Amino acid sequence: MPAPRGHVLVVAEELDASADLVVQALTDRKVPVLRFDLADFPQHITLAAEHDDGTPGWRGELDTGARAARLEAVRAVYYRRPGPPRISPDVAEDYQAWAQAQALVGMTQLLSCLPVTWLHHPDIYRAAAHKPAQLTAATNAGLTVPRTLITNRLAHARRWAQRTGSPLVCKPIAIAPLTRPGQDPLMLPTRRVDPAELDESLETTAHLLQEWIPKAYEVRLTVVGQAMFPVAIHAHSDAAHIDWRADYDALTYEPVPIPDHVAQAVRRFMAHYRLNYGAFDFAVTPAGRWVFFECNPAGQWQFVATTKLPIAEAHADLLQGATT
Repeated sequence: MPAPRGHVLVVAEELDASADLVVQALTDRKVPVLRFDLADFPQHITLAAEHDDGTPGWRGELDTGARAARLEAVRAVYYRRPGPPRISPDVAEDYQAWAQAQALVGMTQLLSCLPVTWLHHPDIYRAAAHKPAQLTAATNAGLTVPRTLITNRLAHARRWAQRTGSPLVCKPIAIAPLTRPGQDPLMLPTRRVDPAELDESLETTAHLLQEWIPKAYEVRLTVVGQAMFPVAIHAHSDAAHIDWRADYDALTYEPVPIPDHVAQAVRRFMAHYRLNYGAFDFAVTPAGRWVFFECNPAGQWQFVATTKLPIAEAHADLLQGATT
């Protein structure tokens, strides 16, 4: 009889609703879980890992103080945007950044070596997270995408807008908060842009412009392994109609079917990036056409789980693996 498998490692911030749901689903199945945040390493978590000549893989122990797991027995890793390692204030200021880099790479790259199932593998996440590459991959997979321009040339943007002949939206290219003195970080939403409004501020940095896609509704498609959970997002305010993230209180949700050709294209997209998880955003036009916006390879999903779809259970299926 095979030896019992060990822990699922859940690497996430303490206040992460998606991680909470997955931990509960695994616990209900009596799968051992070791949950921790990278922010607690190295001050409150200890790691001791050995690699010997002729011995495949790493052996050792990860200990949070409350619980410990043997690295060689780990069955899967669920990695959800943990906080950065916090270094003791006793470390000299000149060495703080250096020590943090050692802790981050030491832990994440060691875990990355484990030959187990991963959800949101850091290396795959980094490769799959960029919008320009995603649009190419989506087109190659057979998905419909909006006409898009990335530029810091005002004259080119004006010519492109004239050729496009439609209203525009401006989106952040990268996930990066705006930091303002004395205020919480601000995440910029998508905003409508009249082509006549384009001005010299466009030349201050790279901007991503897209044609405005008329929407009957939007869809958050959560993909876990082979399971797909498409949920329609209905916006009931002007701000939410442009970007539903701007007004969560004005949203309602309902599960919807996904067209076969869209599902097949999504699977090709997932295979291209070697993803086993993705949070896809689509607009569905009044004519019923699905238009791809982006895929977040570590996106939130707990807000659409309110539709009673078994998204946490699908995560548990994948992380639990073979049973004994």
